[in-house]
Amino acid sequence: MKAKEIKEKNDKDLAKLLEEKRLLLRNFRFGIAGSRTRDVKEGKNAKKDIARMLTEINTRRKNA
Repeated sequence: MKAKEIKEKNDKDLAKLLEEKRLLLRNFRFGIAGSRTRDVKEGKNAKKDIARMLTEINTRRKNA
């Protein structure tokens, strides 16, 4: 997900998307432990998306 797409979301959608990404990352980590996951980039991309979302949320809180 691009930063531009994240900026276009409202606060509710952003919070919901953040929870979904965190759940995806958790499932990814457990999948790695059980050797079920093949695509290692999925975890890296999920972490980056979470960081982008948190950055946008914190920026909005500072400016409000």
